[in-house]
Amino acid sequence: MLNTTEPKAVARPAFDYLIVGAGFAGSVLAERLASRAGKKVLVCDVRPHVGGNAYDHLNADGILVHKYGPHIFHTNSERVFHYLSEFTDWRPYEHTVKALVQTEQGEKYLPVPINRTTVNELYGLDLKTDNECEAHFQSVAEPIDQCRTSEDVVVSKVGRDLYERFFRGYTRRHWGLDPSELDASVTSRIPVRTNTDDRYFGDTFQAMPLHGYTKMFERMLAHPNITVVLNADYREVQQMVSYKEMIYTGPVDAFFGYRYGKLPYLSLDFKHET
Repeated sequence: MLNTTEPKAVARPAFDYLIVGAGFAGSVLAERLASRAGKKVLVCDVRPHVGGNAYDHLNADGILVHKYGPHIFHTNSERVFHYLSEFTDWRPYEHTVKALVQTEQGEKYLPVPINRTTVNELYGLDLKTDNECEAHFQSVAEPIDQCRTSEDVVVSKVGRDLYERFFRGYTRRHWGLDPSELDASVTSRIPVRTNTDDRYFGDTFQAMPLHGYTKMFERMLAHPNITVVLNADYREVQQMVSYKEMIYTGPVDAFFGYRYGKLPYLSLDFKHET
């Protein structure tokens, strides 16, 4: 049972740690400090729920909805997977993404990240090996001495045509900026594959919490040494309790009172339909 309380009900008890934020970072830190180190931990969150941006809930139709956008669990760490398995069972799931692209044969849904299947179906080729696909990418790539922008990174890997078809429009919608205006680091993480693996992620462990992320976090925070306060600004909570250390996991610009303005975030618009 999650040990929650209203902010006004906390009458200056003493805690070892005040953790701001009940998302992945805050919840895991609270559980580790409580169970391994025997510390008394107070977790507070300004939202009315635990889970941070991974929060999910059942809608009116009984469908589990990720309120802040889909969060697909994937990791190469066996240690991380086994740790989270203490708080949830798993539903096997490997995420795939298709892009609707105009080809000579008409519109087709092609795999993203770009792989050998993408190239073969888009250009009518019959590349059979990783080496053949790599040779194709090299033949269309534009040599750039120093990649300064996201556009530079992509065209230097896969050429101008694939950049225009797959990357430019998506990146502009996602970030609200043209790739030529974004730092090279933004697209340098995007994989380009020479095999036929059409999974979006290549990690060893890919799954979804069987009963959702929220249930997983509730179990994680159900330790008797952990108290959770929701709907509460941490600055107010600070006045109500005593603590030795504070761990802040929220937005860094908010922590400094937006003294330099708000940091720009991804341009995302979620629409939930049943």
